[in-house]
Amino acid sequence: MLLAIDCGNTNTVFSIWDGTEFIATWRCSTDHKRTADEYFVWLTTLMTLNKVNAQITETIISSTVPRVVFNLRVLTDRYFNCRPLVVGKPECKLPTAPRVDPGTSVGPDRLVNTAAGFARHGGDLIVVDFGTATTFDVVDQDGAYIGGVISPGVNLSLQALSMAAAALPHVDVSKPEHVIGKNTVACMQSGVYWGYIGLVEGICRQIRLEHPRPMKVIATGGLAPLFQQGTEIFDAIEGDLTMHGLVLINELNKETDTA
Repeated sequence: MLLAIDCGNTNTVFSIWDGTEFIATWRCSTDHKRTADEYFVWLTTLMTLNKVNAQITETIISSTVPRVVFNLRVLTDRYFNCRPLVVGKPECKLPTAPRVDPGTSVGPDRLVNTAAGFARHGGDLIVVDFGTATTFDVVDQDGAYIGGVISPGVNLSLQALSMAAAALPHVDVSKPEHVIGKNTVACMQSGVYWGYIGLVEGICRQIRLEHPRPMKVIATGGLAPLFQQGTEIFDAIEGDLTMHGLVLINELNKETDTA
């Protein structure tokens, strides 16, 4: 079975793919100090508690935190006896190479989302990923990543606001009942929620103006369903987009190796 690992700036997600579907998914906080032994104990304990009897024979890793990759490599080498495929490394083949400025390094998560988005929805696509940063990935008609936008994530913006302004508390992200807040918390929630709706709609509008063909907008990330409630910009919400992309890239590299 395949162990797909998506390591983001805030959380790391582990999913087990049995060839047909994901049979289990767990997440932990991203910490570059976490050792391979700690990963293994945590993962196998969850597998036992959830009665998941899976023999891991292959692994694929996408990580936006380079320092975490070493211990994840050790985890798969030592405990699963398999060499991991790492998205973004030269030996990892992609369905279509990105077309960006020479010397530019594209985040592995963006490459994975591009592959998955194209597989599910075709080209001429904007993939909006609500993570630690909110990213906009532009997918050309042939499935190539051709650039995008990076903006501060929702929770990151809230954290910065409460840290920089002593009188403002930390608040949760939610859709407010009214745009005009009657108290400090409601005002902050409205500003963040409707501010991000405006940000997403505005950036997608500008991208569409620069692109020669009509485009679909696909959203992913934990906060995507929340923001879908306030806009009609999204054509689809894909909760498992990144994991689906990891499976696709892994299969592509297996086919290439056996060709």
